Amino acid sequence: MNCPVCGKDCVRSAPEILATLPTVFLPCPDCSLRVLEKRAPLPSREYAPPCSCGKRFIDEVFAHLYVIMVEEGDLVASDPLIAVGTPLVHPGFVMDRPPFLPADSLLLLSRRVTKKTAQRLVAEVPELKGVVKTGEFTPGIASPDLQSVPQVYELLAGCDVRADVFPLRSGPLVIYKQQSRIHIEFPRPGYPKIRAVEKHVGNPPVPCFVDACSGVGTLGLAAACMGVPHVVMNDAWYASAFWSAFNLEVNRAYLQIERVKIYEQLQDMEKHPVTRDPILIAETHGTQIVEIYQGDFRQLHTVLSPGMSPVTAIDLFNKADLPATEKIRREWQKTVGGEVFIP
Repeated sequence: MNCPVCGKDCVRSAPEILATLPTVFLPCPDCSLRVLEKRAPLPSREYAPPCSCGKRFIDEVFAHLYVIMVEEGDLVASDPLIAVGTPLVHPGFVMDRPPFLPADSLLLLSRRVTKKTAQRLVAEVPELKGVVKTGEFTPGIASPDLQSVPQVYELLAGCDVRADVFPLRSGPLVIYKQQSRIHIEFPRPGYPKIRAVEKHVGNPPVPCFVDACSGVGTLGLAAACMGVPHVVMNDAWYASAFWSAFNLEVNRAYLQIERVKIYEQLQDMEKHPVTRDPILIAETHGTQIVEIYQGDFRQLHTVLSPGMSPVTAIDLFNKADLPATEKIRREWQKTVGGEVFIP
């Protein structure tokens, strides 16, 4: 599969990704281990190279990043190691120990890095897949009213597409995202949102499931993998809707579908980054029906089949405003009906 961002072969189907687990981040007998204090400066401007197996402990990789950023002036020698930035591994899943990283398995999010330095980091640190410049905001849509102008992080070098793995009762689910366009939601121990979907889908599964604010499709695809015959996913943000469609193709082997038809590509969707009236982005052909829309979830009832009465997950970004959340739930039940839950 070609990556929609870099055009290379850095994305793989779910079965291919899962075949690498759980050994992808495990060391070989010759790998060395040096644990560094993250809140202190690097003791000396030195770092060990990757092992002959091609892996290197994450702290050693950060030492390499730190040295280059000091040499380029993005950091000073008194900065703590943690100032390098936030590491996101590819693929991401809940681990019980720090990883030994193979090539192209780390995405760095940093506020301190410059474009010139980022290009050097990607060129010289083999484990690094890409570098993203972050800011004091959340990328994409942060408010359901769709009034705020969405902001995004900046991809400085490499590729910022990475995958997370979520365990289901029916088997693992692989979810890709373009991290500069999507907020960070690393898999949490216990996977509470997935467990909520499993509870509401039931066994045997409900006839229809709607993921009204789908993000990159995790909850809707989880429902599809659990055997729900008809799944609808929707998000107003173009990157979320596109990656929901892309992840449908990634996990196609676990669904009862013959093919996925994607109507809009990433570059075209950037021209209408936020939409209100639902636009069909992708759909499936086969025993299972999966539809993906880009639009305001409050307008989704205009494209849903009358009398559908689905189980609906409304995964709002800000759930702290309980009166607003309850109002949204009541309005959905009035226009669509069925069971509604906030995961």
